[in-house]
This record gives sequence, C-alpha cells and structure tokens, in this order.
Amino acid sequence: MGEEILINFTPMETRVAVIENGVPQEIYIERAKRRGIVGNIYQGKVVRVLPGMQAAFVDIGLERAAFIHVEEVLPQTATAEERSNTSISQVLREGQALLVQVTKDPIGTKGARLTTHLSIPSRYLVYMPGNEHIGVSQRIEDGDERERLRGLTESIIQEAGDEGYGGFILRTVSEGVNEIELRADLLFLYRLWKAIQRKIESAGVPEIVYEDLPLNMRALRDMAHAGVERIRIDSRETYQKAQEFVEALVPEIRDKLEYYPGERPIFDLFNVEEEIKRGLGRKVELKSGGYLIFDQTEAMTTVDINTGAFVGHRNLEETIFKTNLEAATAIGRQLRLRNLGGIIIIDFIDMEDSDHQRQVLRTLERVLEKDHAKCKVTGVSELGLVEMTRKRTRESLEQVLCEPCSQCQGRGTIKTPETVCYEIFREILRQHRAYDTETYLVLAAQAVVDYLLDDASEHLAELEAFIGKTIRFQVETLYSSEQFDVVLR
Repeated sequence: MGEEILINFTPMETRVAVIENGVPQEIYIERAKRRGIVGNIYQGKVVRVLPGMQAAFVDIGLERAAFIHVEEVLPQTATAEERSNTSISQVLREGQALLVQVTKDPIGTKGARLTTHLSIPSRYLVYMPGNEHIGVSQRIEDGDERERLRGLTESIIQEAGDEGYGGFILRTVSEGVNEIELRADLLFLYRLWKAIQRKIESAGVPEIVYEDLPLNMRALRDMAHAGVERIRIDSRETYQKAQEFVEALVPEIRDKLEYYPGERPIFDLFNVEEEIKRGLGRKVELKSGGYLIFDQTEAMTTVDINTGAFVGHRNLEETIFKTNLEAATAIGRQLRLRNLGGIIIIDFIDMEDSDHQRQVLRTLERVLEKDHAKCKVTGVSELGLVEMTRKRTRESLEQVLCEPCSQCQGRGTIKTPETVCYEIFREILRQHRAYDTETYLVLAAQAVVDYLLDDASEHLAELEAFIGKTIRFQVETLYSSEQFDVVLR
C-alpha cells in the first residue's frame, strides 16, 4: 500500500491525514475561527524598534504585535559583514509602513514571526519577487534533472521578457514535470503577483493583501506528490471545489481525487481518530514493550526512552540497542504526527558500543528524511543526549486541540489533598490570630474534605483544641481540588 490523503471537512473545522502503508503519519487541523496565517502577506506598521535585540515589533492587525529580525529586513543579497554591521534602527523606524509575510504562526505567548523576503508558492514553484536566484529542492537528487529544471525555468523567464522578474525555487513535486506544465505554473505566479501589487497600492495600514489557501486546498497543492495513490474527501461540496482547483492548477492528480460517501466516518479509516488521541498523550508504547515519554514545553520538547517490559533474549546491551532502534523509528513518526518543532532533546538509553550509537543515530536520520519539515540532527552530546531541531511554523497538535488545565494551570500536576489540607490549617491559624469568631466553616472539594475528616482527623482535633474553636466542613462540588475558602461564622 502506498500513500493516501484523507480530507475531513465540516464548516467548523478541516482535518487532513497523510497515510503511509496504512499508518497515519501526519495530521493537520485548521479551525474556521482560528485559521493559520503562515504565508499571508500584510501591509504592516512598525510600532517599536529594539536596537538591543536587532529586531522590531510590527502591527499587522492581530491581537499581539508580530516580530521581525534585522536579517529578515535586509536584502537577501547582503553580505555577512553587512548583516553584522547594520543596526535595525538604520533600516526601520517607528510608524513606518512595511510589507511583510508571516513565516511562523503566533504560538503560546509569542507573536507571529515575519519576513520582508516574500515568497508565493504554487504547485511546482515558489516565486520570490525580490530575488533573482533560481534554486532547486535538495530532495531532487538527480544532477541532470536539476539542471534540466533550472534551464527550463530560465528559458521561460527569458520568453516572458519585461513580464519576467524575480527568482524561483523548484519544488520537489516538479521532478519530471514537462515544459508546458512548468510554463503554466510560472505565468500563473506572475499574474498572481501583479494582482497582489494592485492590492498593495490601495491597502491601508495594517491590512492583509494576500491570504494563503485554506488547508483542504493546500493539501492538494503541497502534499499530492507522485507517490500519493488517492485523495479521499468526505464532503461533496469540498470535493467539487477540489475538482475545480485541480483542473486549474494540478490537473495531473485529477484521477486521484475521490468523493468518500461511506457510512463510516473517514477518520475511522486507518484508525486516525485513535492516533489523534495517542498523539495527545505523554506515553507512547513500543511493540517490544519499551515506551517513550514526550514532554512538550514552550522552550523545547524532550523525549525519554525506557525499556519497560522488554528484557531481550541475550544481554542488557542487546535489549538497550533494540529498544533504541525501535524508538528512533517511532520518534520520527511521532514528531510528524504531533507536529512538534523547535529544539528537541532525545534521551536514548545509554549504549556502550559506539557502533550501536552510530546505527541508532543513522536510523533516526533516515526516518527524518521523509519529514516535510526541515530537520537537523547535531549528534550525541557529552551527556549522551541527541540534540536536534525541527522547523516550526504552525502550532503542534496539542496546541491546536488542547488548552492549559483549569485545575493545574498548565503545570501538569495538582496538589495532593494532604497538601491542601495543611494549607487550610495554616489559613485557619492566620485568621484565628486576626479575628475573633465562634466557628470556622471550610468550603472545599470532596477529596479534601474526606482527607480532613479521615486521614487528618487527629490533627484536626489538635487544631480545634489549640484555637478553642469548632471547625465545620462543607463540600463544594464546583471547587477544584486545590480551591478552598475559610469562612468566619
């Protein structure tokens, strides 16, 4: 079985799953009320210049100001010396209008990341209006094919005459494409850029001047490569729109489109719903009996590998090696499935054999080669940790689907009933010193009241004797386990 794309559409939400050999590998979710803005182009306004950070904040009409670094303002042709010697205050000033493109969605408390180096993608090409470079995707490894594509593109640009300007990057899916298809794609991008320029001329500040395609169309444009066998869509209206889009932009995949009217929800195929649930958990079970623990924080993601119930058949070193090999493969898939980005630290089980270390690292690198996001593995650190980065542009699966726990406020843990019990005792003593009252009424969650009347009953009696007052209790079903009140009666 090859690769398949499932598109689940509702008016509130679009979900896309990439299936490889019957197993979900990537899941993308876009909510109608909170669409991603990566790729959008805005006429923004510089609201604050920060020379110390070599950056500036730009208002593009969002709740939080977006962020741009000096390197994203200077021309791409600038030398390393020019970049290091140029202050942000030399190129930007507060109140200045600035044409920018979003490179990273707002994530957590961080605003969107911006660049002035605009790029507009189509099926085979990425157009760069401010650049004259012609590049070819590194995933196209055949040297002759790279030269053929570069030569075709240069020829088409020359034919366009005065119409032709700007640079291009040939995308991975352009491998093997003919001249007619490439020309149509290139001229489409020229027309699109002219339309954007007309909008820029009349745009206010801040205002959006170009919006990238919705998720269901981006999937057809960006994910439907030659290895995809079929694309199933469960909404008839979305399927019809997809047919029109494909006819205009990617006619070579028209035969791969299918409308899915099945009684089973489309995401029940290949257990996608179950994979989403697993992708939100910390623990990932391995077939061998070992397991992975994922901890996602704002700064980085850590992955810990444990042998668990796997004891091997020969010796401990064999057990560790096999667990690490299986873990390396599972980690590559989980990074894609969960859409984890930024700094990632992997704590493989310590291996004494250097050859085993190299094999595990090579397995991880080979799995990451399939990843659409750019990954870089720096090797094993002195502490035995594998450090890597994965390009982050959009929110992770957890950030899209979840929010901080209302009880623990995102800490991941809550106080025990015993801890809350002792906090209540301290609060009663504090009030006893400040006020004169006959009794105290404690309002708390059921678990806390149970602990006070059972495990802490002896301490409670001692406290009542010490203060000479009666302490009563009332269960509040709406209180969280950490919440309580002490009322004077």
